[in-house]
Amino acid sequence: MEPKGQSLQIYQAIVAAPTFSVGVRCVEDEILGLDYLEPCSEMAPTNALAAVAMRQLEAYFIDPEAALGLPLRPAGTPFQRRVWAEIERIPSRTSRSYGDLARTLRSAPRAVGQACGANPYPLVVPCHRVIAAGGALGGFARNGGGFLLDIKRWLLVHEGVVTRGG
Repeated sequence: MEPKGQSLQIYQAIVAAPTFSVGVRCVEDEILGLDYLEPCSEMAPTNALAAVAMRQLEAYFIDPEAALGLPLRPAGTPFQRRVWAEIERIPSRTSRSYGDLARTLRSAPRAVGQACGANPYPLVVPCHRVIAAGGALGGFARNGGGFLLDIKRWLLVHEGVVTRGG
């Protein structure tokens, strides 16, 4: 089954998670991006790095403590890279608020949220661990609801993070 609005040709692997899929875009030595997809059939990796990514993602979907250490192609603005570096420091099974990250970075929560939404490497840069003040989910991948917010909810439950309304 091909995901809605997506061509499978852009992926070097597709990994099935319990309620969604992840498309892996990469070249031989760098991950170009990871995309959340509607549930679809897995696609065998087309290169060695895609195979490594697939194994790591499958391990994470079984055990949220599994390490996701993939070589990422540099992307984003200097500010986005600062936000993503701070997000990478959030341990599994925990969360931080947009406001907390904004205070750390001397920025605004909305700017942090926009950087989260622009993250091309979800799961490796675990932006799902960034939630709204008071424990609400907030948005996810530039969406305030629907399928992508359901993925955020699943990821937080998978990691054992308790949220308000989650």
